[in-house]
Amino acid sequence: MFLIKKTGMLLGALLLVGCVQAPKSLYEWGNYQSTLYQYYQQDKTGPQEQLQALQKVIEQARAKDKPVPPGLHAQMGLLYSKTGNIEDAFQQFETEKKLFPESAHYMDFLLSKNKGVK
Repeated sequence: MFLIKKTGMLLGALLLVGCVQAPKSLYEWGNYQSTLYQYYQQDKTGPQEQLQALQKVIEQARAKDKPVPPGLHAQMGLLYSKTGNIEDAFQQFETEKKLFPESAHYMDFLLSKNKGVK
């Protein structure tokens, strides 16, 4: 009798554990992290390819109705500035600042650093 109760409890616990889902991510990360890694490793992929990869993450996020991760627009701004496209860089920095107000000081720094280029 004792063994049957223990087995029943064990099966019940396994059933409950099986129903638990992994926590969902707040952001749609896509391949943002690998793109960022490539940027810092001076990988063979250039800024244009990295910008395309990050744009794809934005599209995936929109399709899933999820926000993009913090730093994505800032990274796009850095890539745009690297290609000489300062207008788009500033737009990305402003977007980052709007979506993540805690980044305002750093975004303001990046904006002021390139003011003379504009």
